[in-house]
Amino acid sequence: MAKEVVYTQRVEFGDCDPARIVWFPNFFRWIDAASRNFFVQCGVPHWNETEKTLGVIGTPLVDTHAKFIQSASYGDVLDIRVSITEWRQKSFVQKYVVERRNEGGSVDTIMECEEVRIFGGRRDGEKPGIRALPIPPSIRALCE
Repeated sequence: MAKEVVYTQRVEFGDCDPARIVWFPNFFRWIDAASRNFFVQCGVPHWNETEKTLGVIGTPLVDTHAKFIQSASYGDVLDIRVSITEWRQKSFVQKYVVERRNEGGSVDTIMECEEVRIFGGRRDGEKPGIRALPIPPSIRALCE
């Protein structure tokens, strides 16, 4: 079973559109924060440190698929459950399940998302940008 980390986000008034529904790009902002939090909770050092030791500057997104199931609104507390469901040679699949905690203890699933990310490193030479690096075994060991 994959390691799971929960990131909690409270929905604020400014996160919503005039209909009081969370504006959908905010979910992707929160998921990105939950992704980094996953690595922090697993013990992966800050990206500044991994750049020095492994050449890894972060985990850029290369593909995403989302399914919105219910809406969320101002005052909701959302738990974003994060896990890595697949390790590939130079990429990995991160899964997110966004849930709302209700009074009385029930939980509603708000959104499900899968992203493909890479461990990015700086390109050598004249061409600027990043490149996909092989999955660092030390990071994988921390996250399994």
